[in-house]
Amino acid sequence: MILPAVTFLDLETTGATPLKDRITEIALVRFDHGVETVRWQTLVNPQQPIPPFIQSLTGINDEMVADAPLFSEVAEKLQSLLEGSVLAAHNVRFDHGFLKTEFKRIGVSFSPKVLCTVKLSRLLYPQFYSHGIDAIVERHQISGLARHRAMGDVEAILVMLHDARRDLGDGAVEAAAQKLMAVPALPPHVDASLVGELPEAPGVYLFYGDKDVPLYIGKATNLRARVLSHLTSEASKEKRLTQEMKKFEWIPTAGELSALLLESRLVRQHSPLYQRPSRREQSLFSWQLAVGNPSRPASLSTTSLLTLVNEDDIDPSQLRQLFGIFKSKRQAVEALRKITDMSHLCAKMIGLEPGGSGACSAFALNRCKGVCCGKEPPEIHALRMQQALMAHQLKAWPYRGKIGIEEYNLENDLRQVHVFEHWVYLGVATDDDSLQALREQKTLLHFDLETYRLLLKMLPQKKTRVLDLAG
Repeated sequence: MILPAVTFLDLETTGATPLKDRITEIALVRFDHGVETVRWQTLVNPQQPIPPFIQSLTGINDEMVADAPLFSEVAEKLQSLLEGSVLAAHNVRFDHGFLKTEFKRIGVSFSPKVLCTVKLSRLLYPQFYSHGIDAIVERHQISGLARHRAMGDVEAILVMLHDARRDLGDGAVEAAAQKLMAVPALPPHVDASLVGELPEAPGVYLFYGDKDVPLYIGKATNLRARVLSHLTSEASKEKRLTQEMKKFEWIPTAGELSALLLESRLVRQHSPLYQRPSRREQSLFSWQLAVGNPSRPASLSTTSLLTLVNEDDIDPSQLRQLFGIFKSKRQAVEALRKITDMSHLCAKMIGLEPGGSGACSAFALNRCKGVCCGKEPPEIHALRMQQALMAHQLKAWPYRGKIGIEEYNLENDLRQVHVFEHWVYLGVATDDDSLQALREQKTLLHFDLETYRLLLKMLPQKKTRVLDLAG
């Protein structure tokens, strides 16, 4: 067998969320040194109704589990059957999450070594795209199994491994399992058991040094993989960080956006020693078109058509008057100068040269059409300028008012709704009451160009769930 002691297990449940759903069936087959030593299965009373969809999928209904034992009544036997072996399951995070939650309900800590047979199938059969149970049943031409029942799914995995040993050899199967089971060499002062608790889910992690001084704060779509990459890196900066780190902690989030926004807030709040200054802390600039008649400023000698403004001066409701996002004044001026040269605009009218009487410096070189000396009507120059700037125009807020972007994580049953208005981030809600509070909140909007860019990227994505909060 692939490991000295391994137990292949599958669960049927009332749903997908360990914190609110319950186990309805457990099946396992244990092998010790390649020999099957235990085969066990039982229905479990979930103490809650089984949804009709789950009943139709698994064939397990409320009547079947009414007289079945509670999980607490089979927990001791289950522990004894799993003791000393690796827990193997298809998408093991799902089964491990349910078992861990059920054991926690009865005051028992449950943290076995685990092996994911989905990942094992991917290593053994990389030429195939799908590695779900249905795909394995079809690929290995398995018949006669009770599909979507716990023991049937376990037996499907056993057939797959039998075929893999026959087709690829015992050595290849064992090497793939050992690769998945390999524990990275951690620094001696790092608590390996705490690393083992890291979820393969989105969130934010925090590294602390002596006296709880924050060293580094990061975000991750997979907390376990990201933190392990820090702890096992050979890069000199990473090693130095790891050596100084005395402890770490993490905060789970409902998704990638939630992790990004939380990381940004915590970095600003704690200023970690190893963190580069966030771009949010740098001044960003934009060109603002003169309000009113853009064809000609009130006085050519004192006023230009465009004014350089930073984030503090931006009115979020007037974004259509803004053009471009720049990291510095110099970058903004260089960009505007290039637009002016390419479109033969007047540097005086735009504000790149001092005002006053007479033509601008570009007129004599045929790079300005002469609005500065009466050769071109100001209205025509204004239209040409607006056309040249159009590609750089900031987008107006496309909603009636406030919106929420909702994220939900099945594994930790965490729902977070991030509320925005006019591209401004107002806060996060985790329940209906806090969402209603943000919906009614009257806030002085302070425009943040980084949030604007983030929303421009996220809002068009099909996976982004937008809630209209304006009604």
